Amino acid sequence: MGALSLTGCSLAPTTNGASAPSSAGRASTPAPTAAATASSAAASPAPTASSSGQTPASAEAAPAAAVAPPAPALAAAPAPAQPGPAAGQALATTGDGAQAAAAFGWGPVLTGDEFSYTGAPDRTKWSVYNSAGHAGKGLRSPQAWSVANGVATVSGDAAGTTGGMSAKFAEQRYGRWETRMKTNSRDPKYHPVLILNNNAAPNCAEIDYAEGSSVTSVMRFFLHYACGGADFQTTAATPVDSTQWHNYAVEWTPAGISGYVDGVKTFTDPNPAHQPSVAMKQTLQLDWFPDGSATKPSQMQVDWVRVYK
Repeated sequence: MGALSLTGCSLAPTTNGASAPSSAGRASTPAPTAAATASSAAASPAPTASSSGQTPASAEAAPAAAVAPPAPALAAAPAPAQPGPAAGQALATTGDGAQAAAAFGWGPVLTGDEFSYTGAPDRTKWSVYNSAGHAGKGLRSPQAWSVANGVATVSGDAAGTTGGMSAKFAEQRYGRWETRMKTNSRDPKYHPVLILNNNAAPNCAEIDYAEGSSVTSVMRFFLHYACGGADFQTTAATPVDSTQWHNYAVEWTPAGISGYVDGVKTFTDPNPAHQPSVAMKQTLQLDWFPDGSATKPSQMQVDWVRVYK
């Protein structure tokens, strides 16, 4: 997505030749097919300039997206700069999809957050950003977060004050993460992001397993394995109505990295050279990409974050 977590990179070309900025800081490449597979440098998209550079969020910060099954257009109008689903593809709107953990037998939850409390995010579980916003635009404020009724909500206002936070739990190499998330009918300048990252990772390694962009009818998956050049990421895009609840998951094993939306595999990259070489942790962000026009306040909500072996 065009917005990175603490880090940020450059845009990469889309599979159809159009570049799509990533809200996490790296470029997104929509590929509205049933699934995207990347296994070698030959399968990797060529780079283009990214709308976001890697920028620190706070002491910790973070950036994510994928290709999948078809599904009715969203209320938010897509920005012309990025392509959306191919003609004839409907958006997934069921809003209560299956979980990859159940579909693939990932076993018991090891850790995470069910947000079954009220107030600020649990500081024993999360480091909440207090810093400049993505690419130095706007702010990331702890006050942007609130937890109530079993849901964590991060709000972005008209001036670009928004939020992000990174997990203190499950910083590990290999594992499975799944998050239930939705947005309101957001301003296209606000990009929701679910990321695995480590600010100390060499070569800008990062797994953006759900990253929204100015095309509000698509969610993208990005696997970043280099900081730039002709071969630095693999990516996929899934048409989805993000205003409905969906379950986004990533599976990272020695055999490769796969992404899922509502229990359906939408991305896979088995190339061992593309694997992060360090432990990674979960981050949640709502990133702001101003374009000079007025911004509509927007929200991202997270029902739960779960980590499996």
